[in-house]
This record gives sequence, C-alpha cells and structure tokens, in this order.
Amino acid sequence: MKETILLDHGAGGRASHELVQRVFARRLANPVLDAMDDAAVVEVPAGRLAISTDSFVVDPIIFPGGNIGSLAVHGTVNDLSCRGARPLWLTAGFVLEEGLEMSLLEEVVEAMAAAAAEAGVSIVAGDTKVVGRGQADKIFINTAGVGVIPPGVDIGGHRARPGDAVLVSGTMGDHGVTIMAQRGGLGLKAPLKSDAASLHGMAAALIQACPGLHVLRDPTRGGLATTLNEIAATSGVAMELYEDAIPVDPAVSGVCELLGLDPLYLANEGKFIAVMPEDEAPAALKAMQAHAKGGRAAVIGRVIEAPAGRVWLNTAVGGRRLLDMLSGEPLPRIC
Repeated sequence: MKETILLDHGAGGRASHELVQRVFARRLANPVLDAMDDAAVVEVPAGRLAISTDSFVVDPIIFPGGNIGSLAVHGTVNDLSCRGARPLWLTAGFVLEEGLEMSLLEEVVEAMAAAAAEAGVSIVAGDTKVVGRGQADKIFINTAGVGVIPPGVDIGGHRARPGDAVLVSGTMGDHGVTIMAQRGGLGLKAPLKSDAASLHGMAAALIQACPGLHVLRDPTRGGLATTLNEIAATSGVAMELYEDAIPVDPAVSGVCELLGLDPLYLANEGKFIAVMPEDEAPAALKAMQAHAKGGRAAVIGRVIEAPAGRVWLNTAVGGRRLLDMLSGEPLPRIC
C-alpha cells in the first residue's frame, strides 16, 4: 500500500516530528529554519519592508509547468517584486488531507524548495495541519513573503499618469488555459504550459533601466483586463489598449476560440504589467526582452485622462470596446 498522510501527522507528537524532519526540514533547510523555534529571527537590511500573504488551492495540484508548491513560491515572490522589493523570506503553512500520498507531498515540497532556491529566497518558518478525509482537497498552502524596497523606489497601483505607456512582459492567458484543460480532461493536443515563474530578476532589471517606473502588477485572477481596471480605478485614469499589440500564444488563442473564452480575462502566473512615462518605454522594453522570461514583452497601450476607471480596447477590425472587470468566476481554484 502507498504511504499516506494520517491524522497522527497533525497531532503534534512523534508522527508530526517525523513528518517535519522527513519532508520539510531536509528540503527547505537554511540556518534560520534549522533553529526550529516558534518564530524566525532575521537580520533586516536597510530600506522599507514589503509584506505579502497568499493562499494556494489550485486544482489539479500538478500541471504542465509546475505544481502547487512552486506556484506558491512564484506567486508570493512576484507580489513582492511588483512593489519594487527584493524578496528575501517566505513562510509556508500546509493544510493536508488525511490520505494524501506521501510521495505527492514530497514532490510538492521538492518543487517549492527548487523555486525558492532559484528566486534566492529562504523559507524561514512553517506550519502543518492535517484534517480528516473530505475536509480539504489533498493540500492547501498559505504563504507570507517579506522583502526590502531600496531607497528611492516608489511603485504602486495609484501612480499611473496620463501619457504613460502600458507594457506586458509576455503572452496572456497561459496559466488559465492550461489549468482549465487539465481539470476538464479536454485531451487537447495543443502544447499548453503554465507560465508560472518568479519575476524578481526581470523586475529588478526593469527598475534599473526605468527610474520613472510607476506601476508593476501581475495579472493573476481576472487576467489583464481586470488588473488594468483596478489600476485605472486606483489611479483615477483611463487606459487605451491595442488588440493587435497584445501577445497571445497561438495555442492559447486557439483553445480560447474553441471554448468561447477571452484570453484577456484569464490568469497569468509569470507575467507582469508595467506602466511608465512614454519616453522610458523603449528602455523598459529592451530590459524585459533581454531577460529569459521577457522575450514576448510588448507595448500594448497608453494611459489617458478620462473617463476615469475605464479600459478601452481598440480591436483588430477597427472597432472599440469597453473592457470591464471580470464578472463572476469562470474557473475557480486557478491558483
């Protein structure tokens, strides 16, 4: 029989200790975590702290391009990076369902450790709880992230200004379509793969190349259209996009056409939106395209003054339509 998670693993006794040592401590080892105290103690560099928290319930747990463990690291690192912070530390809380295969948990934690090492962050604290069969769905992960914003960096969703350029770092909708295809068992032959990745390196290069950078945001749930609506509302501006300029992978576009979906509303887990003064856009684009994850970066539109809070799309056939926020949830448990 396959070895599985038992309720004993969450009871705080010998089984809990053995689980922590076998699955987590060895794979996530670092001097702070190794102390195994009730709270992590770290030396904080000079600068302002950026703090983020997120929870991950993606279904399926493993998908082309990653799994829930690597996604948890990527998502939290990107939230910090989009405030201009250098990500440093993460915490991770696991809710495990009784009966979860131990080998699956080990695979998730292995991916988490690899993603953290690639991003240069340490997982310095964690927790594990076990619930009965049917009281969760295999595994949920909650993370918190801490980073440091260097002096002089001021990036936020309230800073978009009329005349700014709007850029994306790559193709839209990859993660959402991939999860949908996997969950629905569609059997598509299209080469779909999640774009889940940590963007700290590209964000740092962009900040260096573009000192006037106003906004960085990762368009996750709700996709590009919803995220731009949020920025427009917060900044009190409008956005004008050009459909022909927005990069979408042909495989994603084909699946969206088949299923009646709009890739501008589908989740991304390895892309960001950047807004900066128009005269800095060429340098910003060059910096992104020089990065391994930014080869499809593009200027897709501009910020205009009014009507505030609106996002308009100039279509490929010469029309113009309003891109509203996503209404409802086309695909729950996307991340």
